[in-house]
Amino acid sequence: MGVHDSELSTQDRILNASESLFAEFGFDGVSLRRITQHAGVELALANYHFGPKKDLFLAVIRRRADELNRARVGALDALEPDAEVAEVIDAFTRPFLEKSVRGGSGWKSYARLIAQIANSPRWTEVVMASQFDGVATKFIERTKLALPHSADRNIYWAFHFLLGTMMMTFAETERIDSLSGGRCRSSDLDTIHAKMIPFLAAGFLALCGPDGVGG
Repeated sequence: MGVHDSELSTQDRILNASESLFAEFGFDGVSLRRITQHAGVELALANYHFGPKKDLFLAVIRRRADELNRARVGALDALEPDAEVAEVIDAFTRPFLEKSVRGGSGWKSYARLIAQIANSPRWTEVVMASQFDGVATKFIERTKLALPHSADRNIYWAFHFLLGTMMMTFAETERIDSLSGGRCRSSDLDTIHAKMIPFLAAGFLALCGPDGVGG
């Protein structure tokens, strides 16, 4: 659904336009005036509904973060008590896959935007910690059950590596397309995810298993 669709509320038109432009140009590369022009609304309406640009930016993040977190919590809660680490990783990453592949174009922009934010210390506390630490902690605690012999710090490191892989994957940067000469496609997220889970699980086991390399 486009940002000018008359069926959308003014707030959603502003959020959709903001999401698309922030994903392409970053927070500093977009003005409120440009956002409202893209949304087809008056500048005053953005200020009225959301306040300053930073508050609008946070509203863009929260809108999909809440939905994504609910899906992740549901998937983690549905795991069997003896679930293996690959199943735990799948429960955490698959909701993002499903949203990105089948949730509409807005989720594509959101994935690129989150990848930008995750690579900027500027947003660590105000966005990443505030919006995602709750479900991240739930994932880590569930991983500890699957890998009871691991030192906690190694599970945190493994999660750190998982996040890097996931952000790069769902941002669909097309880097692998170029590097592989078209043999691999960054848009083929279902295939990538199927390969990513055993890769990440092996990494978790290497670092966090009873014979892992982690100190």
